[in-house]
Amino acid sequence: MATLRSTTITAAILATLAPQIANSQTPGTSAPAAQTALDRRAAQLVDLFGGRIAYSAYFDPYFQTAVSQAQFDTFKGGLIAQYGAPVAVDKVTPASDRSGTILLRFERGVATVLLDVGVAPDERVTGLRVTGVTVVDDSFHKVAAEIATLPGQTGFLVAELDGATIRTLASANADRQFATGSTFKLYVLDELAAQVAAGKRRWADVVPLSHFSFSSAGTANWPKDTPVTLQTLANWMISVSDNGAADTLIHLLGREAIEARMKSTGHSDPSRNIPLLTTVEAFALKGNNFDDLRPLFIKGDDAAQRKLIGDNRARLTLANIDGISFAAGPRFIDDLEWFASSNDIARLMIDLRARQSKTLLEAMAINNGVGPVAAADWKYLGYKGGSENGVLSMSLLGQRKTDGKWLVVTASWNNRDANVETGPLIGLVTRLLALAAK
Repeated sequence: MATLRSTTITAAILATLAPQIANSQTPGTSAPAAQTALDRRAAQLVDLFGGRIAYSAYFDPYFQTAVSQAQFDTFKGGLIAQYGAPVAVDKVTPASDRSGTILLRFERGVATVLLDVGVAPDERVTGLRVTGVTVVDDSFHKVAAEIATLPGQTGFLVAELDGATIRTLASANADRQFATGSTFKLYVLDELAAQVAAGKRRWADVVPLSHFSFSSAGTANWPKDTPVTLQTLANWMISVSDNGAADTLIHLLGREAIEARMKSTGHSDPSRNIPLLTTVEAFALKGNNFDDLRPLFIKGDDAAQRKLIGDNRARLTLANIDGISFAAGPRFIDDLEWFASSNDIARLMIDLRARQSKTLLEAMAINNGVGPVAAADWKYLGYKGGSENGVLSMSLLGQRKTDGKWLVVTASWNNRDANVETGPLIGLVTRLLALAAK
């Protein structure tokens, strides 16, 4: 439901971790003796990431305004969880006395850090950006083993797409149904593109912004019925996972039409998503204000569920959602969600690519989910993620630069007992992507 965002924190100060593959460990060279401001601050990076230098002592007030200590600690914690403790500064390559590139070695990888030191006498850092992490001797087997250690249920697939054929390179639990959050919006995009291709609609058609929901970064606080194009709604829905845009499109395109599109892509258990819930309907049914309807919906068949939604249309609205319900942890992620297996998502990606729609592919590429370093080996990279309490999903469609082949990389993580953190799965998926690129 809520959008899955990349780990970029703000103002390009901290960049998405993008692991790459190294064939062997290259012996590091010691950082030169601290002489310039850059040298002095670079030499402190191990202690900074190790928690032995205070955040406020290392970073300039400008940085502290842009990136809070809590944000930096989260970023740092995710980096250490994925790659181990910081070990040493391997190399400093200065661009000037106050800016340069540092290779910071962790137990299981080497991070490339861009560092900028302020001109104030205290020489505090104004910019720190991690542009990538090189993982030594990585493999699909190693990543699969780490994914399997995540608490709860996990599954993933890396596969080449040869026409309608899925050629698996690596996978685990690829046929298991997972709650996928906003990843379901790719089915909405697919149906929109199909209606455009059929001449029923145009991307440039202007429609009213008719429905609103939570987690709507694009449409938040917009006036109701603001005129927007279908392409704008699609871009919002995919790039920032705007729920208001998604619900507007679902009502416009037709719930049943999207369900039929999902079936036509080859979804292995379409009843799990019928009736296809809008984000408002899903949030409402999960909340405490709908304790009476929720059990009836969960135990009903498709027809009974569809009737319940129709009969309670006036009640299942944003105004009646109890946001407090979602403060504690996962809510009914096995019953009230949007579900797909990794192979279902691969089949969906086949259908999306077969549309040969430049506008569709551009919408998916606005936010590639992993940042520029991970995307460097790909001629094209499109993405959609999804998350809510206890649910995390990442799915990428890419065309490899080396041979022009199309691939899908998708992973899901569900935990009905506790919230899941984005950092570990993002790191693991970017490693899968780097392996797939080779």
